[in-house]
Amino acid sequence: MKYVFVTGGVVSGLGKGITAASLGRLLKNRGYKVVNQKLDPYINIDPGTMSPYEHGEVFVTDDGAETDLDLGHYERFTDESLTGNSSITSGKIYLNVINKERKGEYLGKTVQVIPHITNEIKDRIYEFNKSDADIVITEIGGTVGDIESGPMLEAIRQIGIEQKDEDVVFIHVTLLPYISGSKELKSKPTQHSVKELQALGIMPDILVCRADKNIDEDMKKKIALFCNVKKESVIQNKTVDNLYEVPLMLEKEGLADVVCKKLNLNNKKANNEEWENLINIIKNISGKSLNIAIVGKYTKLEDSYLSVIESIKHAGFKNLVNVNVELVDSEKISTENVDEKLKKYSGIIVPGGFGNRGINGMIETIKYVRENKIPFLGICLGMQMAVIEFARNVLKLGDANSEEFDKKSKNLVIHIMEEQKKINKKGGTMRLGAYDCVLKPNSFVKKIYGKNTISERHRHRYEFNNDYRDLIEKNGLLIAGTSPDDRLVEIVELKNHPFFIASQFHPEFKSRPNKPHPLFSEFIKQAKNMENM
Repeated sequence: MKYVFVTGGVVSGLGKGITAASLGRLLKNRGYKVVNQKLDPYINIDPGTMSPYEHGEVFVTDDGAETDLDLGHYERFTDESLTGNSSITSGKIYLNVINKERKGEYLGKTVQVIPHITNEIKDRIYEFNKSDADIVITEIGGTVGDIESGPMLEAIRQIGIEQKDEDVVFIHVTLLPYISGSKELKSKPTQHSVKELQALGIMPDILVCRADKNIDEDMKKKIALFCNVKKESVIQNKTVDNLYEVPLMLEKEGLADVVCKKLNLNNKKANNEEWENLINIIKNISGKSLNIAIVGKYTKLEDSYLSVIESIKHAGFKNLVNVNVELVDSEKISTENVDEKLKKYSGIIVPGGFGNRGINGMIETIKYVRENKIPFLGICLGMQMAVIEFARNVLKLGDANSEEFDKKSKNLVIHIMEEQKKINKKGGTMRLGAYDCVLKPNSFVKKIYGKNTISERHRHRYEFNNDYRDLIEKNGLLIAGTSPDDRLVEIVELKNHPFFIASQFHPEFKSRPNKPHPLFSEFIKQAKNMENM
């Protein structure tokens, strides 16, 4: 096993995750089996109980782990399905150590950060030794100097000592700010950041320097001299027009070559053709942009719907159309203004969420797209809202609702799952991870997927109430897919509509830039067709 550790300095938000994901793609394109991992210093067990405004979306893996959104970047770039062991938090580490202490597993020893916490962290990294991966790329969240990331940095320092020099590489992502007054890049923040890392006992092998301007050779020499790295190990990471250009940009800068040399790996010729074709397609898309709205409740932060936004873009690449994605606050939509708010959009998505804030605006949105035959995709809460809207406005069940919002309603068309009724804890207790879904033979979604059985990822505790199944289907909202035992409704579609599909699962978690998810691809196709009418 080879170990790559990615740290960050100067400021947060420099793109450590994109750097780690891009390197994963470049090494995979050289024929190596790569797995990515994120170490997050926060004390939460996982981001599952956090507001999307705190940490962006919660990404869900096949095995049901609620994880940091960087795992979405890793999967989209490397096209490798990750597991819960790819998302480690301080909360998980401390919980495990405390549980072991309570069971007496430390045989009466004083439990300390070193060695007990650091050993637990190392165990999670070394866990990949049991897999078929050649290389594990571990990103450490936060910025060097943050007090909470100390144990994680100490753990990777120890791994650097425990393993052969040729089996470990440390990459530090820093910022070279551009001072417009003097029209020059400044290296001092990078120098100080590297010194901070060196003081912790970690000597970076490679510096990935974010910069809005080209880094000239003299600047690279200066950084190499003051930061104790070779000049070829100072890698420029320029801001690019499209996120998916980063791997090829870093390939050109030589990042993967330096990593292979340091790890004593055969630097095979990279097979980047598929990625190059993708970028060529993206750069050559022309014409009018398609306006797509995400109508939700977490609209102050785009990261709240990151995977949905990226999936829309992927579908745009496939359909050769530029897509302009806008977040629309469902709380600000009413019967009186719904047309004014939404008339400019060629397609509308109502995504997942929790709680009753903004649901009336979602219902008005869904009524609008249903009646005006605007392409619509509902996801998780979006499906539940589609069922409620249909029950209220087509079946005339005026009080139709979800048990999540109004337990006293006489028509709970959405109710809590049986296995969720006795669960009180919030974290990690929902229906999570990948489950099979059997598609109905004559459904539109069966035609879209081109297969009888699909596997998609879930994150919910409420479900379609089967007591209403016959009534709802009889009136035109078809049950297009169910769990293999036919007990759970997984996806619905509307008759006589160009595209009105809503799923209980989250299709956005499986979309890739070069392999867009079929539901998003068809959604954008139909939205494009509507625009051309």
